Amino acid sequence: METDMSLISLVSRASTLVQLVMLALLAASLLSWIVIFTKHKILKLAREDALRFEDQFWSGINLADLYSRLKKKEERRGMARIFESGFAEYARLHKRSAGSGEMLIAGVQRSMKVSLAREEDKLEANLSLLATIGSISPYVGLFGTVVSFLVIGSDP
Repeated sequence: METDMSLISLVSRASTLVQLVMLALLAASLLSWIVIFTKHKILKLAREDALRFEDQFWSGINLADLYSRLKKKEERRGMARIFESGFAEYARLHKRSAGSGEMLIAGVQRSMKVSLAREEDKLEANLSLLATIGSISPYVGLFGTVVSFLVIGSDP
């Protein structure tokens, strides 16, 4: 008795429920790889932007000039965005001359913390999806295996 053990034959002979489980696992895998490659690209760009901004920031340029240069750019992200929000808040509070230097610094820090949180949220987007897929996939696969064994055991 010879049986065909090719992948296509095994999938086509599986029960509908097992085929659905395999399809769900394949879709989860593809979605995971899309997220992984997208996240890699985003993190690579963020790293390059951070290095570029640090070079400009520590070059000795006047901070007002750096702020003006950043404002002209169409897309600002990462450290440049954090600096921009902090400098804008500093300029706003300094014009009003409200309060002491401590209040000025506290306002700038608050503005920069909000920007930092937003930038972190952008970088961490979809990580919970990867964590969820990674944690439930073994159980979905085990479910498919158990169903397969039940179907095999019930065959005469």
